[in-house]
Amino acid sequence: MEWSDVRIFLAIARTGTLGAAARALHLSHPTVGRRLRALEQATGHTLFQRTADGFIPTEEGNAVIALAEQMEEGALAIERRLAGQEQDLQGTLRISSADWFGAYVLPPIIDDYAKAYPGVDIEILTGTRLFSLAQREADIAFRIVPFDSPDIVQRRLVRLAYGAYVAAGSPEPAYGDGAGFRLITHDTSTGQFPDIAWLTESFPNARTVLRSNNRNVQGRMCSQGIGIAVLPHVVGDRMAGLRRQDLPTEPPSRDIWMGYHRDMRRLQRLRAFIATVTYYITKTPLQL
Repeated sequence: MEWSDVRIFLAIARTGTLGAAARALHLSHPTVGRRLRALEQATGHTLFQRTADGFIPTEEGNAVIALAEQMEEGALAIERRLAGQEQDLQGTLRISSADWFGAYVLPPIIDDYAKAYPGVDIEILTGTRLFSLAQREADIAFRIVPFDSPDIVQRRLVRLAYGAYVAAGSPEPAYGDGAGFRLITHDTSTGQFPDIAWLTESFPNARTVLRSNNRNVQGRMCSQGIGIAVLPHVVGDRMAGLRRQDLPTEPPSRDIWMGYHRDMRRLQRLRAFIATVTYYITKTPLQL
């Protein structure tokens, strides 16, 4: 039984279709189908039921998913351990962060790093999906909540202040009221946000008009006069067309956590990037 075929089996089980599995593995659709048939012939079992809604694991398929995941973890551990032993400053460094952190905090850090280590190719992965450090979807990640895996080496990097913003030409909203104003808030489908709770409590008579899971979008909408938005200072203070409000209380600040898998701790290009980040944060704390 080939590990590469087991990897395809897991991708189909997770995505439900050959096409989605092929995209996830960067393979062609026919290749995935052919390899699945080869695996089923090798095991002597039909592992998926083909339905109009996609591929559903059979009883035999369900019985081996956990074992296949153990094989996957072993293979990934080998990859991480070998990658962590690399001593040269060549190759790719994948960095995961929120969209606004990638747009407003990382650029000067990346600039310093790229000048110092031109042999490293850098990828910035942003969005609401948390890219897996264990599966090497990213080498290092920045998040606003601590990492929950014991295999992740993490540290609290910096605390970022947040503020309430309106369009530069807009009138001042009355704190504790907000009548006649509208709010731009965060999509809460991925969790609760203390700053959004503060916003609705601070302007109870304002109506929520727009929700977005992207701080850049929130800021741009705010600059158009659509409503009041809460943004990190590092975003709001640098975005044209916004004015920060001077209020009796401020939105809750948030911690930024930096984490990487422990197997990668000896990867030189990662260690160099961590040193660059640490130096920048120490050098420019007031700008954040």
